[in-house]
Amino acid sequence: MTAEALFSPFTYKSLSLKNRIVMAPMTRSHSPGGVPTDAVASYYRRRAAADVGLIVSEGTGVNRPASLNDPDVPRFHGERELAGWQKVIHEVHAVGGVMAPQLWHVGAVKTRHESWSPPGAYDSPSGLSRPGKQFGEAMADHEVSDAISAFAQAAADAKRLGFEAVELHGAHGYLIDQFFWEGTNARNDPFGGPSLVERSQFAAEILKATRAAVGPDYPIIIRISQWKQQDYAVRMANSPDEMAAWLGTLVDAGADILHCSQRRFWEPEFDGSDLNFAGWAKKLTGQPTITVGSVGLSGEFIASFGGEGSEPAALDELLRRLDRGDFDLVGVGRALLQDPLWATKIKEGRMDELEPFRKEALATLS
Repeated sequence: MTAEALFSPFTYKSLSLKNRIVMAPMTRSHSPGGVPTDAVASYYRRRAAADVGLIVSEGTGVNRPASLNDPDVPRFHGERELAGWQKVIHEVHAVGGVMAPQLWHVGAVKTRHESWSPPGAYDSPSGLSRPGKQFGEAMADHEVSDAISAFAQAAADAKRLGFEAVELHGAHGYLIDQFFWEGTNARNDPFGGPSLVERSQFAAEILKATRAAVGPDYPIIIRISQWKQQDYAVRMANSPDEMAAWLGTLVDAGADILHCSQRRFWEPEFDGSDLNFAGWAKKLTGQPTITVGSVGLSGEFIASFGGEGSEPAALDELLRRLDRGDFDLVGVGRALLQDPLWATKIKEGRMDELEPFRKEALATLS
């Protein structure tokens, strides 16, 4: 199959993209003290200059004391930090790129460095890092409200700095996802409850506050997943009806684009259909979706953290599903991390020049 559909334009609200390729958010830990450097700006500029339609930044911490578990992951608050992001978006725009920051709060997740701790208490819905595992204390009502405001303020700052959209990180077992998950949310207030819709109210309030902060036409993306880093096999929604109720709550609250994270994009979400997560999300809500998960590579990304490499893989199945209309945009992670020219090579049919992914790429900003 040709890659023609992959390089067709996409428009939604004020977002106008030259093609369907999205650079997926990937934590890099190359911003000392949480401040993006000139090297970070150049890293994104290289991808924007090489045919990436939309860049979604690495996760960036909102203004809560323990929103991040690594001192070298960038923050999206504070004068020096936002000045760093201003440089980033200036460099991306200089080559005609489009970018959204991913706004992040890790929640009850242990720190990545034994010698460093965040400057405040960990946030979580119920003081659990996983089912049955105590980790800090449950957030008080005023802390929940402050976290909601922190996301909205970061989104307002993103719009002010000139970013074309924002993405909320609601996946992979981090704070928003900890509210979704029955195993980590045992609250009996309006942000908890036995149903997934009830446990989605924290995300819904963040979406509403973010929408109020950025206005009606500014695109809001939310990244969601069934799997968690704490449990790869767990599922939020076990049927299309459950998924429709969950995602409908998010869309009604202000979500425009659903970024549907899978470990392998080709795997079906429910029995009886070959639709993947993004395919079902689009079918059930009518909203644009991003598919992501081992695009362009032979191995999946969890294994890469253990040092496993991956070889370039054919895109025929991805293109078949995109051409069929299953989803609208395609998130590419490790392939673009390894090679900033990946999208250009695909566009020009230079498949023999695609690079294998190697773990050493995680340590650089090439």
